[in-house]
Amino acid sequence: MILTRTDNELMSVYLRQWHFLLAALKRRTGSSELAEDALQETWLRIAGMQKPEVPIRDGNAFVLRIAANIATDLIRKEGRHAAHCISDDEILRSIADTYPSAEAIVVDRDQLRQLALALAELPPKPRTALLLNRCDGRTHAQIARKLGVSESRVAQYLVQAVRHCRDHFRRIA
Repeated sequence: MILTRTDNELMSVYLRQWHFLLAALKRRTGSSELAEDALQETWLRIAGMQKPEVPIRDGNAFVLRIAANIATDLIRKEGRHAAHCISDDEILRSIADTYPSAEAIVVDRDQLRQLALALAELPPKPRTALLLNRCDGRTHAQIARKLGVSESRVAQYLVQAVRHCRDHFRRIA
């Protein structure tokens, strides 16, 4: 069948092929939404066509080619759009509440209280050495100068303090 008028004849072909076109476009796009969008755009394109300059030999193939081209354009457009969009998961991760839970706060406060008790049980020089090293980031040499002892003695104080804290936490566990 050679079509010379596009308005009624191509629209008739489109309507007869509608189910076939929809299935073919779903396979091509992998999406029902994109397939339906392509079908709608195909209908608009056919409805807006003027009389062809060259006769159309196969109306079915012509309509299918229009629909396939539109589907390809929609897939490309969707790909460009997706490349610039942020997924819902990414948005949720970016605004996720990083504040600790009430349970974590209670546990952390209890551990801090236990650490304070363990430190209070230490003699002054080992406690001071540990606090200067772990809290203030001071070196052994700096601590030795501050306490008026050798660096090897500072190392002994640190070992004593860490062992005491470790043993304290083992006792309460």
